[in-house]
Amino acid sequence: MKYKIAVIEDDREINNILFRLLTDSGYEAVQAFDGSEASRLLKAENFDLVLMDLMLPYKSGERLIAEIRETSQTPVIVISAKSMMETKLEVLRLGADDYIIKPFDIDEVLVRIEVVLRRTAGSQHSDSLEVGGIVLNNTENSVTLDGTAVRLTAKELMLLRLFMEHPQKVYTKAELYESVWNDTYYYEDNTINVHVSNLRSKLKKAGGRDFIDTVWGIGYRLKGEG
Repeated sequence: MKYKIAVIEDDREINNILFRLLTDSGYEAVQAFDGSEASRLLKAENFDLVLMDLMLPYKSGERLIAEIRETSQTPVIVISAKSMMETKLEVLRLGADDYIIKPFDIDEVLVRIEVVLRRTAGSQHSDSLEVGGIVLNNTENSVTLDGTAVRLTAKELMLLRLFMEHPQKVYTKAELYESVWNDTYYYEDNTINVHVSNLRSKLKKAGGRDFIDTVWGIGYRLKGEG
């Protein structure tokens, strides 16, 4: 299977570097050079992953992420010169799956893409998981709560799958990070907190109660029914 990746970057030199990197690595890449062009492209075609800048003409990267998340769980990796932690956290809250700061290392970009695609494709589990009214369909990567669809980002979906596979287990932040991001957890950068908080809010909005417990000093687990 050849993965199809949208490259959204207004700097033509950087866009072409990423395009060549992806095509040389066996991916199908499609380019867009501004926010409006990207918006039309993302509505017209289906992609396995979106690689995008934030500072785009006509329509910002933040607006594009919000648009994508209205209808899709397509993974989004942001590559941006904005290095402020507040910006990174806000982009993750909007639904991005990863954040790479410019100037970037091409090998790192490829590894991040491989990790996100591997994790979103997921290992083959049973067709569905069901806990406390939450149903996660592993074939379609979709979630319903008491019959109502719940839209989650790729990372939120992976976190929920982990919680549902072992509903009594308390996961440390390190365990969650290493399982979902497939990387070593070195220090607290709030990434886990943001994603778990987003997941908790979406489930609570759909079901009217909290579904995730914070076990102070340890980590998180799926909350028992009640």
